[in-house]
Amino acid sequence: MSNDKINPEIKPMSQADFAQCAALMESSEPWLSMGISYDECLAPFAKAENTAFVVQWNGKLLGFVILQEQGSFKGYIKTLCVSEEYRGLGYGTLLLQFCEKRILSYSPNLFICVSASNEGAINLYTRFGFELVGELPNFVKEGFTELLMRKTAGPIYGYMASGNK
Repeated sequence: MSNDKINPEIKPMSQADFAQCAALMESSEPWLSMGISYDECLAPFAKAENTAFVVQWNGKLLGFVILQEQGSFKGYIKTLCVSEEYRGLGYGTLLLQFCEKRILSYSPNLFICVSASNEGAINLYTRFGFELVGELPNFVKEGFTELLMRKTAGPIYGYMASGNK
């Protein structure tokens, strides 16, 4: 499907979106290979420390993102998921651009973890300017390795003083 005529909207995720997003997550890699259940996929959406957004077009879910915007690791993109039928059409990049603009308003650093086996996502994040920080074996589930990646606009010290919030 071409995205030439699609003008998607990114908006805050509502409780009504939780079930559909969890189902999308459960049926996608890496959650599928890890055997993560629907209930386990559903759990992060209601957590107070998470901020979540959906990208939709004509009421159809194209994808979503969950951010951690509080605490010592603020600026962490916890989950980014695009429906398989819409991958490769720019919606992952659209969500990353949205996250970058939002995160840079309060932090110079964007972080994301990606499964080492998820080559498509690794390529997307690398093209977007993320760099590998390190490997996290058995981080999500025994036998699976996550890669921690970072995109930075500079050090934390002085970032807030320069007028960014």
